[in-house]
Amino acid sequence: MIRLLVLLAALMLDRLVGDPDWLWRRLPHPVVWFGAAIGLADRHLNREDDSPAKRRMKGRVAIAALLLLAVAAGLLVHFLLFRLGPLGWLLEAVIVAVLLAQKSLADHVAAVPAALRTGGIEAGRKAVSMIVGRDPDTLDHPAVGRAALESLAENFSDGIVAPVVWYAIAGLPGLLAYKMLNTADSMIGHLNDRYRDFGRAAALLDDVANLPASRLSAALIACGAAVSVSAFAGRRALVTAFRDAGLHRSPNAGWPEAAMAGALGVALAGPRFYGGVKVVEPSLNGSGRLEVGTADIDRGLRIYGHACTALSLLVFSALLISVFI
Repeated sequence: MIRLLVLLAALMLDRLVGDPDWLWRRLPHPVVWFGAAIGLADRHLNREDDSPAKRRMKGRVAIAALLLLAVAAGLLVHFLLFRLGPLGWLLEAVIVAVLLAQKSLADHVAAVPAALRTGGIEAGRKAVSMIVGRDPDTLDHPAVGRAALESLAENFSDGIVAPVVWYAIAGLPGLLAYKMLNTADSMIGHLNDRYRDFGRAAALLDDVANLPASRLSAALIACGAAVSVSAFAGRRALVTAFRDAGLHRSPNAGWPEAAMAGALGVALAGPRFYGGVKVVEPSLNGSGRLEVGTADIDRGLRIYGHACTALSLLVFSALLISVFI
């Protein structure tokens, strides 16, 4: 019960305050610490003269050690904080809030339509480059909009829903382990010559860890669409997610992205450029509109806001159930 209470408080705090820039200009964000540990393992274990099999083995050892480190840190911090009673609960809620991204994600995505309206395509490309990895110079106005919506949907799943799920399941150790794994996947889980073998274990484990959250995020986006758009949009979001999620190269990202595409009646994903290389993939909701404008991003943000509210209500419901059982 206390864990759910802490989680609900963290969701409310993150929704209202987010990540204050003044704080992280003075202190390193916890994800920076995770990145430093991952970078250390990469530099010392990922040797180019090792065989592919040896690099895969070292990658498994590295991610296991990193996850154990995260779990141990979570156990220690939780033990120390909960000795303080209610004050410790509040401090843990602050830590959990720091590792969520409701307000910061909304702020970054909202900057895209604002930039398009005031500065045109060049300003929009610059704003969207802050949240996506694709080549911004290849994006026209509709492609900027699609990139913003895809980032909004995918990061809702792995930046908000997944941390909530893992904190609910395993407390602070589970949350820190998930954030370590997700950070490792973003740093070393790439299919290039350096990381194809060493980062394989991290990428596979991240896929497994995100399975429940990706499906739940699609349902939450459907709820958000039903509230902010229409009941039909909510149903279409679910239908599109079940029909098209498998078209995405990721076993998880397709679920929230397809749900968002269906909710808005637009086509997302499809061909795009990364590092100068064109990636050709099917579109999600391929019969939807390709012309995505600032109004669509605004509607996507409203859907996202209601989806975050639905997530908080889900945690609140679980808290009530735990009280009365």
